[in-house]
Amino acid sequence: METLCWQLVSAMTERRRMNYSVQRDILDEATVDEMAQKTNSKPSLCEKMKKSMRCSGPELKKCLLGSVPVVSWLPRYSLRENALGDLVSGISVGIMQLPQGMAYALLAAVPPVFGLYSSFYPVLIYFIFGTSKHISVGTYAVMSVMIGGVIERLAPDSDFMIWDNVTNSSITDVVSRDAERVRVAAAVTFISGLFQILLGLIQFGFVVTYLSEPLVRGYTTGAAIHVIVSQLKYTFGINPVRYSGPLSLIYTVVELCYLLPQTNIGTLVVSIVAIIGLILAKELNTYLSKKLPVPLPVELVAVIVATVISWQVDLEGRYGVDVVGVIPSGLQPPVVPDVSLFGQVIGDAFALSVVGYGIAISLGRIFALKYGYKVDSNQELIALGLSNSIGGIFQCFAISCSMSRSMVQESTGGKTQVAGALSAVVILFITLWIGALFEDLPKAVLAAIIFVNLHGMMKQFLDIPALWRSNKIDMLVWVATFILTMLLNPDLGLAASIAFSMLTVIFRTQLPKYSLLGQMPDTDIYKPMEEYDSVRQVPGILIFRSSATLYFANAEMYQEALGKKSGIDITKILSAKKKLEAKKKRHDKKNAKKAKKELHKNGVDMQGEPNLEQQNDISVINVAAEPDPSLPRAIVLDLSPVNFLDTVGVKTLRSILRDYGEIGIEVVLTGCQTGVVDNLQRGGFFNDKVTKSCLFTTVHDAVLHCQSSRTESQKEAEYEELSATHF
Repeated sequence: METLCWQLVSAMTERRRMNYSVQRDILDEATVDEMAQKTNSKPSLCEKMKKSMRCSGPELKKCLLGSVPVVSWLPRYSLRENALGDLVSGISVGIMQLPQGMAYALLAAVPPVFGLYSSFYPVLIYFIFGTSKHISVGTYAVMSVMIGGVIERLAPDSDFMIWDNVTNSSITDVVSRDAERVRVAAAVTFISGLFQILLGLIQFGFVVTYLSEPLVRGYTTGAAIHVIVSQLKYTFGINPVRYSGPLSLIYTVVELCYLLPQTNIGTLVVSIVAIIGLILAKELNTYLSKKLPVPLPVELVAVIVATVISWQVDLEGRYGVDVVGVIPSGLQPPVVPDVSLFGQVIGDAFALSVVGYGIAISLGRIFALKYGYKVDSNQELIALGLSNSIGGIFQCFAISCSMSRSMVQESTGGKTQVAGALSAVVILFITLWIGALFEDLPKAVLAAIIFVNLHGMMKQFLDIPALWRSNKIDMLVWVATFILTMLLNPDLGLAASIAFSMLTVIFRTQLPKYSLLGQMPDTDIYKPMEEYDSVRQVPGILIFRSSATLYFANAEMYQEALGKKSGIDITKILSAKKKLEAKKKRHDKKNAKKAKKELHKNGVDMQGEPNLEQQNDISVINVAAEPDPSLPRAIVLDLSPVNFLDTVGVKTLRSILRDYGEIGIEVVLTGCQTGVVDNLQRGGFFNDKVTKSCLFTTVHDAVLHCQSSRTESQKEAEYEELSATHF
């Protein structure tokens, strides 16, 4: 065994030391195009449209199966392998959906029963059209608090105040208020679903790429703060005015602090006991997770115990503890959303569609990578869109996926979308027959369930030191997103956070790293000289590279960095050269007049210009034809990091070639991608003097070309210098 290990080690060492030798001509872009037979035929727009519209039998079948994934995977469903795990998982998730659905309905400012509806209809729709096998769709805290913000803005309590003749005071018409709030929630959910369907149909699934992980985690943490603040009124048993718009979080906190002396002691005690009990039970659940086949349904136990105690003790009547109230049995009939509300919620609906999709696809891709299957991002958009739009018709509020339920669904053996469908069946059973049993459940317990479930989001604050060590720009995005979300509310905060994230990308391209490359001895490898001690600059050749693409935002800085790195003040040199040329022109003109005057005085009639070279007494100003020996012979611009060029970038490269060429320095480009070459061609970079022969495939090709392209005058000058030294 030891001998075999030594053989493997020696073989690997020998393979590392293998060298190679390649002999070929120096290749520029024109030669490569000719050798590789580059094709210039590109399909026209009409041809592309015809190809996209063409549909064969197999393609039609693939399209249909992709649009309704359940048709492709359900006939191949293995009862032996998947049925038991999906059954246990579905029941476990369904039990979790009960307390979470009711709790998140409070966040959305609608009656708790509508949280149960939102845990039923959308889940069934996703079962048919979704592609992720492990995520648990349904109510989600961030989505609920966003909807709650819309509802509080369009249907505040102040719009439903009526006069009570019994108490001689104004009271809230709860029935009318809740009916209007359900209409608002259904309208914004329906529109957000339509947005998701539209984005999915136009293959806009890549929009999630603009939601980076630091942005999503900072955003969900900021939204979690909104969730906590919105639930404090149920914890303390007070009724603050709910504000909307920017800085509403601060106003709400100030209002809560002002109302703290009015705290209902009974409600506060229920909240404290529920929070402590849930934390201890969850810790016990974590401790026994390896010994228990299925996690204990902690939230369900808390809901049942709290309901029984509230019913037996009469917490509402004796201590004024606010309870859930009437929960109607059965399902709601479909209702067309109120069209008059669409214009007022369209912006919020778009934010909901992006946030819901971003969270779902991020979690879906994590499970897909873990279990080796593919999640179709565009189909996920359509699936979530159908879930929300159809759910809006059945008076549900917008859904996404919950990380806690998804983890339970996976850990309890769920392997397919059947687990989600079974959880919907559990919710249906509860809604139809036993929902009314939870009418005495204190709302403070639901708020406690929300607080405890947010502990995972609170742990995301640990991202800040981790990002500080790994990437400070990402940490800045996280912190800025968190602050913007808290100050501007989740809807405006999301837009501002995406804008800030885009600005960081722009700033990074505006502040790239500029380097001079040197050659590793006896290789064709070139590395930045400031980072590697063994690399050396090629004599007479300057190799310059930027770490970012070249476009209008950094084109001027590119030229400045080239001058700074090369030590060449091109503006000063060109200005001096032009002054010298202008001075020579003035002297020539003056000497011509003087010569003509002298000849005229001597009685010689000259035709045309006099020959100044024959006038020995006339001074002549010489403009050096040879370049300054202190300057490099050539500059190689390594464009391998550049993935596109705009018109400003093309003009910048053209001016560099022109300006440095005027002082005798040859400029060549290398590492140009095909798209960059096309940009150069369309931008008018090439002409009779500048051809593709100044573009090279590698830095080494460009260096060899520059070394072999010295003019005869340079060789003669070197020979004369050498002769003067030896003789």
